[in-house]
Amino acid sequence: MADLIRIDGSYGEGGGQILRTALALSAITGRPLELFDIRKDRTRPGLGNQHLASVRALAQIAQAQVEGDRLGSDRLRLTPTTVRTGTFSCDVAEERGSAGSVTLVLQACLPPLCLAPNPSQLVLRGGTHVPWSPPVHYVQAVLLPMLEPLGIRASLELVRAGWYPAGGGEIRVTMQPASRLISQTWNSRGTLRHITGWSIVSNLPNDVAQRQQRAVCDALRAQHLDAVIECVALPSPGTGTCVVLVAEFESTRAGFAALGKPGKPAEQVGREAARALLEFLNTDAALEEHLADQVAIFLALAQGPSAFTTAKITRHLLTNLWTIQQCLPVQVTIEGEEGKPGGVAIQPMA
Repeated sequence: MADLIRIDGSYGEGGGQILRTALALSAITGRPLELFDIRKDRTRPGLGNQHLASVRALAQIAQAQVEGDRLGSDRLRLTPTTVRTGTFSCDVAEERGSAGSVTLVLQACLPPLCLAPNPSQLVLRGGTHVPWSPPVHYVQAVLLPMLEPLGIRASLELVRAGWYPAGGGEIRVTMQPASRLISQTWNSRGTLRHITGWSIVSNLPNDVAQRQQRAVCDALRAQHLDAVIECVALPSPGTGTCVVLVAEFESTRAGFAALGKPGKPAEQVGREAARALLEFLNTDAALEEHLADQVAIFLALAQGPSAFTTAKITRHLLTNLWTIQQCLPVQVTIEGEEGKPGGVAIQPMA
C-alpha cells in the first residue's frame, strides 16, 4: 500500500481548503489519506455539507473506501483505488438543506478528473453565488481560461443559480483528459486589455442590476477606465444579486466579485466589486490573491518549475501550499510576508 498522508486539519488557516486539496491529491497519487481535527477552531467544526459533498464526490471518482464521512465529523480516512471517468453527480444538500458552494466541491474534483485518461462530466447542485467561495462566473471567465495554458480543457455550464440560503443551483462541468500539465511562469501580467463583467440578479427587479452596473461604471470611469458590464437575470429557486468583474491582461486574467444581501444597497455591491479591482490595479502582481490560491495545486502537478507573483500572500495560500507539500514531492519557495505582495516558486523534486 502507498504511504499514508496524515494531515492536521487545524493547521494554519484551518479551513476546508486543506480537505479539498488533500482529497484531490490523495486520489491522484493513490495514497490513503487521514485527516484529523478538521476545521477544529471554526464556529461549526468538522465536516459541513459542502465538505461532505466533496468527500463523497471524490469517493465516487477514486473508487475509495471512506471512514468518517458524516456531518460534523472531525476525522476522515479515505483509501483511493483508481480514478475512473464518466458522469458523476453530487448534491451539497443531500443530507440537509444547504447553499454550500458547488465551486468549492469542484476544486476537489477537477484535478483528478483532468488527469484521468478519458473525458468526464460532473453535475453539481447547491450554491453557485454564495459567500466565501468563487462565483460560477469567476470560474468560467477567470480560472478555467487561466488553466488552459497548462493543458487543462474544461467547460462549465450554469443551469440555474443557487443563492444563500435557498441553494438549489446547478452546474455541469465537462473535462477533457490532459496527459500532463505544463509548468507556467506568471511574474508579470502585462498591459490591461479590457474590463468586462456581469451584474446578476435572480427574482429581483431589473432596476437592481442596472443600479449595480451604473455604480461599477461610475467608479471605474472616475479612474479613467472603461468597462462593458452586462445585466443578467438568472433563473433560480431563490433570490440574490452579485457583481463579477474580469480584467484581462496580456498574460493573465483577474476576477473580483461582490454579493448583495438584504438591506445592502445595489450601489454598494457595485462599488465593492470595483474597489477590489482598483486595488489590484494599484499593484504590479500577476495574480490576484484568490486566483493564486486556486492555481497552486495545478502548478504543483505540472512537469517542471512554476512561479507567480500575487497581490497578497494570504494565510489561505500559505496553508494550501503547506498541504500540497504534505502530499507531493515539491519544494515551495515563498518571497514576501503574509498580508503583503509576494511571489511563489514551485519546484518538483522527483
